[in-house]
Amino acid sequence: MRILVTGANGFLGRGLAAKLTAAYPDASRLVLTDTAFEGPQSDGMEQKAGDLCDPEFQKELLEPGFDLVFHLASVPGSLAEKEPELGHQVNLLAPLALARGAAARCSGARFVFASSIAVYGDLNGLAVTPATQPAPLLTYGAHKLMLEIQLADMTRRGELRAVSLRFPGLVARPPVESGHGSAFMSQIFHRIAAGQPFDCPVPAASTCWWLSREAAVTALLHAARIAPAPGQTVIQLPVLHASLKAMSEAIAGETGMKADVHWGNDEVLQRIFGAMPPLDATPALALGFQADADLGTLTRAALSGEYL
Repeated sequence: MRILVTGANGFLGRGLAAKLTAAYPDASRLVLTDTAFEGPQSDGMEQKAGDLCDPEFQKELLEPGFDLVFHLASVPGSLAEKEPELGHQVNLLAPLALARGAAARCSGARFVFASSIAVYGDLNGLAVTPATQPAPLLTYGAHKLMLEIQLADMTRRGELRAVSLRFPGLVARPPVESGHGSAFMSQIFHRIAAGQPFDCPVPAASTCWWLSREAAVTALLHAARIAPAPGQTVIQLPVLHASLKAMSEAIAGETGMKADVHWGNDEVLQRIFGAMPPLDATPALALGFQADADLGTLTRAALSGEYL
């Protein structure tokens, strides 16, 4: 089996790369790609640095073909809003070309796409169910939705076997990472664990969907192996649904530190990231996907410090 991971130097990509060799011990080729890499090359893996927006780089990268592609590369939503042409190229045109190129070289390849809950937009407090229709508020979410539709159509045509996973903001991203509107969801872990005060931009009662990188990597690997029903190409992953207040108390309880949080009232951030309603992820659960067991388990995973 030949496997490709895009965005392999990102937070989620590094977590996935660390598990690939164990998950696929008999793989004939494991290729990681990103614009640049930090640290030494992993044993048994190839690192290919380059720009997926460059057609020549994509052509070289995809030869002679891959049986399994994990497409994780993107630019964050807030950056895509500030630089719409960058978002258009990286979050839409490059992955469209990647999917078509992968299918042309290996018909029926499994293509696992990291989509986002940004496809939903403003939910107005209504519970999310399999019947909830996407209505993105950000260009980032619109591009993710467009990719989901294209991959579903390619799957219908037998060109790929695609699975699009809708991820929430993962925690806890490294303290130095920026560009994500949901950054406060990770920062609250680091500040409380360090015994530092934290100015949270949204109110304590704000409700979020929580998922650790560990659980996200498990979901990606599971998606590569499942056999969804015909037409079931988009999976809303199960998550933990909890307020920031509850999350801060769980972090304090796990770390033994005081939760010194000053709550703000950024209406835009709260509307997009802090007003998440209950979620019915029954179809994903039936396929064997799982959320973190509880807030304590999530906290321990989020603060493991293994940013690789």
